[in-house]
Amino acid sequence: MGIVPTAEAQKQAVEAGLDLVEVAPNVRPPVCRIMDYGKFKYEQKKKQTQNAKTHQQQVKEIRLRPKTGGHDIDFKVKQARTFLENRDKVKVNVLFRGRENAHHEKGKEILTSVIAALEDIAKVESIPRMDSGRSMSCVLTPK
Repeated sequence: MGIVPTAEAQKQAVEAGLDLVEVAPNVRPPVCRIMDYGKFKYEQKKKQTQNAKTHQQQVKEIRLRPKTGGHDIDFKVKQARTFLENRDKVKVNVLFRGRENAHHEKGKEILTSVIAALEDIAKVESIPRMDSGRSMSCVLTPK
């Protein structure tokens, strides 16, 4: 609209049923805009809350057994990869039952193979170790 006297700009805003808002007060002459001020404030607040939302990191758990087949482990690795891509931590558990408890080395092999499969996207937060007698676990975090 160009340079308009303040009184005339206020008159135009009232005729339009809107508000006269000063956008840049430090410039000479000051820059004003005719707009709905309530709507403007609402949109600013909405943008601010949208920018404040961040992903809350969760710990996702994947359970395996020493007898779990190769294809099933591959499927679980693929699932872990999606969790890591979504910026979540992954806890990989190998559960032992009964006579399986005598074969902890098999569980360690499974965990090291999972870590090797995910090393391009994840880093190891805690190394594979026995938890409470019946399970071996490790935690992976996204790089």
